[in-house]
Amino acid sequence: MRKHSIQGVWRGKGKRTTVYDPELKRADDLVNRQFTASRPNQLWVADFTYVSTHQGFVYTAFIIDVFARRIVGWKVAKRMDTDLVMDALEQALHARNKPKHLIHHSDRGSQYLSIRYTERLQAAQVKASVGTTGDSYDNALAETVNGLYKTEVIHHQKPWRRMIDVELATLNWVDWFNHRRLLSSIGYVPPAEFEMAYYRQLEESAKVA
Repeated sequence: MRKHSIQGVWRGKGKRTTVYDPELKRADDLVNRQFTASRPNQLWVADFTYVSTHQGFVYTAFIIDVFARRIVGWKVAKRMDTDLVMDALEQALHARNKPKHLIHHSDRGSQYLSIRYTERLQAAQVKASVGTTGDSYDNALAETVNGLYKTEVIHHQKPWRRMIDVELATLNWVDWFNHRRLLSSIGYVPPAEFEMAYYRQLEESAKVA
């Protein structure tokens, strides 16, 4: 996971979040563990993790744009169901203005293979890619971001009382991660700055042409 920008985090044994339903059809793995992109909105990776609170478990879903490692969608909820990942997806599609020529990669969790989720990807003209159940390397970048989230927010600020506390902390962390966290794989700049540099270069190239 080191090559994905950010130091990997060992999390030990925890609550199982990937539940594979063999009856559900799944897309092919179009990524093959190559978590690289030449532009924004070329490849997104999606995953979710759990947080223990005094009121029970809550779950946080993320969608990350691989190009700059930017978190483009997230959601905290009390259930690890399709609504959880759908809300993160809808936020990402809205934030990125319904991008075209995009691949969405996830593990084989039943939430990502659900009819609602796969049909929403199709409606948005997003191509689905699905890795292998239980193999974190097939979704290594998303796993790395989950690990950072747990280390920098969840374990650092625990114990957690309510879901709303987790939600507010996640909101603040995502903003910090996107706009101020320095990532080695993109030249020790924040994701938002790396994206801005890309679009600025496109504009300059267009002027020259």
